[in-house]
Amino acid sequence: MKLAVGVHDHGDGAWAAAVAFDEWDALEPVRTYLSRIATVEKPARGELDLRALPCLLQLLREHALEPDVIVIDGAVHLDAADTPGLGRRLYDALGGRTTIIGVSTKSMPGLPAQFEVFREEEARPVIVTCVGLDLGAAKARIRAMHGKRRVPTLLKLVARMARGGGA
Repeated sequence: MKLAVGVHDHGDGAWAAAVAFDEWDALEPVRTYLSRIATVEKPARGELDLRALPCLLQLLREHALEPDVIVIDGAVHLDAADTPGLGRRLYDALGGRTTIIGVSTKSMPGLPAQFEVFREEEARPVIVTCVGLDLGAAKARIRAMHGKRRVPTLLKLVARMARGGGA
């Protein structure tokens, strides 16, 4: 199973959402999941913002999910020197059993053009980082995902679900 996941903070808490899919070019998810996280700790000033990590772990535990691949909205590595980001921390927390692919719409200083993926007709690329999979293979999978715009359809859906929470 493949999952696209997203987290959105709401006050002191958050919503974590996931959509499961079987094929990389899937238009719709096979199943959706949503978890409410009551309290989310704010990061200390100057520290990496990892608020989403416990939220994602709770979502996976709560729904007994054991995907082969997780696609996150964010970075696996923060630079070409593999400085760990949210995705790498998630990979480590899962014991290295799950491939993590990060997709970011923001360019990151220190990441060369080899991490850019141009999807269809868009002028600006998304930034793809990964762990547990070759970068070229991860880029090909993200490029193959459904959607004519910059961000794949299922990533847009999971972001909407997390923002909307239980509504």
